[in-house]
Amino acid sequence: MTRSHSKAVALWLLVCCALVYAMIVLGGVTRLSQSGLSMVDWDPVMGIVPPLTDSDWRATFEQYKQFPEYQKVNRGMSLGEFRKIFYVEYAHRVLGRLIGVAFLVPFLVFVVLGHITRPMIPRFAAMFVLGGLQGLLGWFMVMSGLVDRPSVSQYRLTAHLLLAVFIYGFMLWSAMSLWRGAAESRDVGAAPHRYGWLVTAAVVAMIASGGFVAGTRAGFVYNTFPLMGGEWVPDGMWAMSPAWLNLFENVVTIQFAHRLLAVVVALAIIAFWAGSSRRVRGGARLTGNLMLLALGGQLALGVATLLHKVPLVLGAAHQAGAVALLTLVLIHTHVLKYPRGEAVAGRQPAAAGRHVAVQRRPEPL
Repeated sequence: MTRSHSKAVALWLLVCCALVYAMIVLGGVTRLSQSGLSMVDWDPVMGIVPPLTDSDWRATFEQYKQFPEYQKVNRGMSLGEFRKIFYVEYAHRVLGRLIGVAFLVPFLVFVVLGHITRPMIPRFAAMFVLGGLQGLLGWFMVMSGLVDRPSVSQYRLTAHLLLAVFIYGFMLWSAMSLWRGAAESRDVGAAPHRYGWLVTAAVVAMIASGGFVAGTRAGFVYNTFPLMGGEWVPDGMWAMSPAWLNLFENVVTIQFAHRLLAVVVALAIIAFWAGSSRRVRGGARLTGNLMLLALGGQLALGVATLLHKVPLVLGAAHQAGAVALLTLVLIHTHVLKYPRGEAVAGRQPAAAGRHVAVQRRPEPL
């Protein structure tokens, strides 16, 4: 693969990343607007066509009336109100199909042109398969809200969110490696980038916690900060038995855990930034500063979202901010791992005075 081919594939992956990012944010809007259960069937092929006539809309609305959300939450809703929530979920599903096409068609073209070589195909095939599984998991999530309760399972919602985040991170890391021509490097000592994986895990854990907050609507209780009901540790955190169940189903515990994880993530990122900034300059220093800036913005959004009782705009922005923070943590980690950004033979100087042995790889991912 030539450098120009590598960058072309990287640009395509970055476009796909942007679409997945939009999908995650639109998923948050779908949840916050309570639109996710408005489409009560799943047709991956013909489902691209919405109701077109008044009779089609009335039939679709009558179908919706047979399920718990209408019967327990939206009874008396007008057809016009139904159309609004339907179009939000419809846009979410159409975007999912668009991502599939935007990935598959260029992938096949790049393979035919030889821009993606045989050893690289399994990695890209895995991305496509994961995208298909994400669609299935999304419908599995929706099904949980069509049985006896007008809301989806917080377990399935969080799994759906985490798979989307994993696909996004997988594509982003691959795109950065292709764009920067990165090669594997090994530091004699403890390289700063290794701590980036711990920080990445902490951010993903916080995102998972946010999934449980969303799935249980835990953000609508204790809308004060920093105290919860006038206490640092609120009552009722361990009201459920067995105790571990509180972490996933008790709204008090779930919100407390999310706040606690936010503190852990903040401290971890500040430590990561401080530890790496002493040893790097140039691009790595810039990505570290942007990561710290994203952290501050995300913390401010989180507090504002809580205090204002999770309005749609702030809630969606908070979800977008979480993915933006993850993005910058991954970018900073990548820049630290591949300091020069290009595959070179021999040695290159490390920031702390050590030498880094760099192995050339023709197709780094």
